[in-house]
Amino acid sequence: MGEYQVGVIEYFPHGVSIPSWLCRCPKKLLSFLSYPCPSQTAQMNRKLILIGVAVVVVLVIVIAVPCALLLGKEDDEPTATEKPKTVMQRAQQILDETPLVDGHNDIPWQLRKYYMNRLENVTLDKNNPKFHTDIPRLKQGGVGAQFWSAYVSCRNQFKNAVRLFAEQIDVIHRMVDKYPEDFVLVTAAKGIKDAHKNKKIASLIGVEGGHAMDSSLDTLRMLYDMGGRYMTLTHSCHTPWADSCTPPKPEHNGLTEFGKTVVKEMNRLGMFIDLSHVSHKSMHDVLDVTKAPGKYIIFIFSHSSAFALCNNTRNVPDDVLKRLPSNGAVVMVNFYNDYLTCSKEASLTDVADHIDHIKNVASIDNVGLGGDYDGVPRVPKGLEDVSKYPKLLEELLRRGYSEEDVSKVVGKNLITAMEKMEKVAFDQKDQKIQPFDDYIYVNKTCRPAYFGL
Repeated sequence: MGEYQVGVIEYFPHGVSIPSWLCRCPKKLLSFLSYPCPSQTAQMNRKLILIGVAVVVVLVIVIAVPCALLLGKEDDEPTATEKPKTVMQRAQQILDETPLVDGHNDIPWQLRKYYMNRLENVTLDKNNPKFHTDIPRLKQGGVGAQFWSAYVSCRNQFKNAVRLFAEQIDVIHRMVDKYPEDFVLVTAAKGIKDAHKNKKIASLIGVEGGHAMDSSLDTLRMLYDMGGRYMTLTHSCHTPWADSCTPPKPEHNGLTEFGKTVVKEMNRLGMFIDLSHVSHKSMHDVLDVTKAPGKYIIFIFSHSSAFALCNNTRNVPDDVLKRLPSNGAVVMVNFYNDYLTCSKEASLTDVADHIDHIKNVASIDNVGLGGDYDGVPRVPKGLEDVSKYPKLLEELLRRGYSEEDVSKVVGKNLITAMEKMEKVAFDQKDQKIQPFDDYIYVNKTCRPAYFGL
């Protein structure tokens, strides 16, 4: 009794404070509160202590518990004071995190057209209103990887096409070498990712037109060794082994047997089969090759749109789109007005409509971007040059696409397809699949005889 009174008097100078030893020893507190107090003063002190304890408990509940709950929240959970990100900010974050891969750009042809490939006169590091493309606008547009097109006109088929294609591949190499702070030559999916981390534009080579190989599998292999990572099976002319979509009359009814061998050899090498520019029957023939036992052909459309929205033969029909999910192919939507609306006028929303359609008929995993900048005379309003890509991303976000879906369209789908292509090629080399050595004789003008020499 006296001990408790001393404690109260000693630690309660005003008769109301909680003794410090009670805070340190809950058992003593309970004992003290239950001990009989004969004096009225002690009973009053006990009541004051009970009130003090109650106040402390209330403070713990009111202050400590909410603080603990707040500390337990995830670091990335927005607080009530944070503003939600704008569509522009969300689009920029996607470009920061995902390399934007465009399937087709024809600036190398412009270098030949205007400069005859003499790069000392070229200034891509400055804005050039003559072109859709230059380095400042590529950076402004968030372009992380670009397939540069090595293109030569069909007028050169059976003549000097192989030489001219080699020159166009060479000018791409030299263009990249001229701007090492901005470009880096890439031949694999990992290189795209590494370039993006290093804030450089991954530069890949696409060979636009099967007449580049002059019906020679040996030449096809050389195109791959020079860095070509896709070849468009035809351009606006038939090759001796595949039908183009441009001439109204087919020559082979799709692919010939040699054409199917070309597809298999590209698959063995690790080179995308590009089906832009080929006839619809040729598209189906390539898809049918993939059904052969043990075959898994990886192909893309480097710059094509949806036939259902514009019935131009350059576009992909729904019966082909429906077959894509099982093959992992990517349709990289073309920005040319004539392929978007079948007219000279188009806008950014028309491009988004084509992306919507391919997503809905095939899947979100089968669509990408293939602007065709500097290869076409007309581009949509709102996508006037390579700096405008973020506006397209913003439009997709407004349409309800998730960040992950937009990332797939921007570049993840193409990178995934490229990784699959590389694995298929690696597996075939691991199985020691030998190069195909089929040969066809093409009897055309200006063709020397290659046999009996």
